[in-house]
Amino acid sequence: MFRTFPCIRGEGGVFTRGTHPVIEEIAVTLNVNGRHAMTAMTSPVNLEEFITGYLYTEQIVRSLDEIESIRVEKNIVSVLTRNLMRVLGPKKVILSGCGGDASFLDLTKLPRIHSDLILPYSTVIDGVRQVLESELHRVTGGIHTVGLVSADGTIRKAEDIGRHNALDRVIGRALRDGIDLSQSFAVLSGRISSEMVRKSLVANIPVIVSRGATTSLSIDVAEKTGLTVVGFVRAGKMNIYAHPERIEGAPALPE
Repeated sequence: MFRTFPCIRGEGGVFTRGTHPVIEEIAVTLNVNGRHAMTAMTSPVNLEEFITGYLYTEQIVRSLDEIESIRVEKNIVSVLTRNLMRVLGPKKVILSGCGGDASFLDLTKLPRIHSDLILPYSTVIDGVRQVLESELHRVTGGIHTVGLVSADGTIRKAEDIGRHNALDRVIGRALRDGIDLSQSFAVLSGRISSEMVRKSLVANIPVIVSRGATTSLSIDVAEKTGLTVVGFVRAGKMNIYAHPERIEGAPALPE
């Protein structure tokens, strides 16, 4: 997932020649039922998991059974669904940057969370620590990590240059493994954006957690849809912004 490039290192005004590992980025084209659906800037590995998660969180398919086949040929992925007449939205370009591509959020059309999951405080802390232990990030400094932690402690991780892509990847893997997403929580290395919230709602993931910040729109949407949002999980601390009842012992938010 990375290549080594020559570089000039500067330290204290002194320059030396050296090398540094740099994370790979490629453009992947997705065709669904013969029609171009999107182009994504992504990491060049495990593309089937990424595409599975993307199809699901974009609601192109409602379940894994609706995917007839996925064929990967270099940087072109071709998908056939059981409903060959499935109507797609406009073509998308999924960027690798923090902005990425965001679907328009219509609160009247967003699903609500249905889950009885309640997490001990220590489970959230330990989950973040274990998910975000990334050798690839340590080496390159240029990757996002997203994990799904099941109630029994099982962890599935995915890494990508874009955090939205990484979430799609780990959801795709969980679907293929038959995991109950309603009994899992998502851990992010980056900011919790409204698009990450939307994807979690579609997948019925009841809790989304990050060591970083969240946005106001993410909290507004989460409050109305039943999603628990937890940020700044560091050094044994956390901020719970929406639906604290899913974190064991947490009091209700002030009115």
